[in-house]
Amino acid sequence: MNYVLAIDAGTGSVRACIFDMGGTPVAISQRSWEHDPEPGIPGSMSFATDRNWALIREIIREALAKAGISGSDVAAVSSTSMREGIVVLDQDGREIWACANVDARAETEVRALAANPGLEESIYAQTGQMFALAAGPRLLWLKTHRPDLYDNAATVLMLSEWVLFRLSGVRAMEPSNGSTSGFVSLASRAGDPELLRLCGLRDDLLPETAEPGTVIGQVTAASAYETGLSTSTFVVLGGGDAQLAALSMGLTAPGEAAIVAGTFWQQFVNLPTPTVDPSMRVRVNAAAIPNMWQAEAIAFHSGTAVRWFRDTFAHQETEIARATGRDPLDLLTAAAADIPIGADGVIPIFSDVMNYRQWKHAAPSFLNLSLDGGPRLRAAMFRSLLENAAIVASLNLEMVEGFSGTRADHVVFAGGSAKSEMWTQLVADVLGRPIRIPAVTESTAQGAAACAAAGAGVFDTPSTAAQSWLSWEREVVPDTEAHKAYGAVRERWITAYAPQLELMNSGITSPLWRAPGS
Repeated sequence: MNYVLAIDAGTGSVRACIFDMGGTPVAISQRSWEHDPEPGIPGSMSFATDRNWALIREIIREALAKAGISGSDVAAVSSTSMREGIVVLDQDGREIWACANVDARAETEVRALAANPGLEESIYAQTGQMFALAAGPRLLWLKTHRPDLYDNAATVLMLSEWVLFRLSGVRAMEPSNGSTSGFVSLASRAGDPELLRLCGLRDDLLPETAEPGTVIGQVTAASAYETGLSTSTFVVLGGGDAQLAALSMGLTAPGEAAIVAGTFWQQFVNLPTPTVDPSMRVRVNAAAIPNMWQAEAIAFHSGTAVRWFRDTFAHQETEIARATGRDPLDLLTAAAADIPIGADGVIPIFSDVMNYRQWKHAAPSFLNLSLDGGPRLRAAMFRSLLENAAIVASLNLEMVEGFSGTRADHVVFAGGSAKSEMWTQLVADVLGRPIRIPAVTESTAQGAAACAAAGAGVFDTPSTAAQSWLSWEREVVPDTEAHKAYGAVRERWITAYAPQLELMNSGITSPLWRAPGS
């Protein structure tokens, strides 16, 4: 049994990834999936459990076939998933209701809970979570609008835990993904029934809590028949996608920090104690490591804005790229590299600095454009988007370090943007710190594989597995003069963003994004 299996249930797709015991991906199978709105329910985004389980069965069998191995060669399986998504089971283990992470049907319930004096402050102090994305308001919606389902509810699982329940028949919670429900105490790293009572919910809906890497059972005969796995394969608790990505990138000590640059730019800083922000600007989760916590800040739609710019403004570059067999983003990046720091004065209004308590953004826009137009203006606009993402990342990092007392000597940088030398240098220059680029390409799945390998007994803990597998592609050192120049660009952006946010707050413009109830 020389392999482990990781199931990565993301927002837009689900993947089965087989790794050898050296942490090398051997086979990957993937299916896209969609989360359908519930008819007549604004903001809803349901999770189709039967349809999605069928996809998971398919990709497990396909991955085994690609790897040329049998189910009996897989020592253990673990899972990771998008956070905040939940599945509700009845007493017999039937799924009676489920929603994806982006479900926003409970805006009324978010507002009602937040209207209780001191309640959200108390919940945040205990859990590091606000109501906007937590499970409490969604379950209140279920209680109000589907009382028959609520009355039959027996257990609430996060999506990663639901995958393992389907494989093993065991209901369990782990603290990293579980903490995003708002029902896990940071101090104890366990589900706390009192947190449900504070939200006006029954207090008997949580399973037992155990740490990532804990074996909860073995694959059932029924699931072995469906997936091709063996009944001797251990089923092991994994964790939230962000926390397991951080684990695989080597964030195992207090103060270490990372940025994962994708559709959103997610930032993590390891905390040695369950410290929350007195101003409630930052989310705090349990890390996938015992006795470790993570402050999390997000730059919204940084990657989305880049793709939007390409599709909306870069038709000329797209045509050239098509004719030459290149990626249009590479052409835009090369042109942006020739624009000086500050993007010829263009000021991007896209993602704001994290403010969990008032989580909203100004309308997307560019300020201070020249009427000269042409390729140089497009290059300056594109560069401003990259600077916006890096500036927000730097401000988020400093905000976390300000309330936590930590300090990162370097920052791990991963995701699609980390492939670009120009982008990585820009990020290092704005941060004023070295950034390290990990060699791992499947960070989230590899984090789940580390949990599986620990559960199989090959490593003592998921951390030791992740550290054993970790290697670095390169390190980028900041340019001192460039860092000084970015200080003025940063201050100008801060000054320009505030009035744009006021325009949005007054209803003159529409937000890039806002959290339910904000």
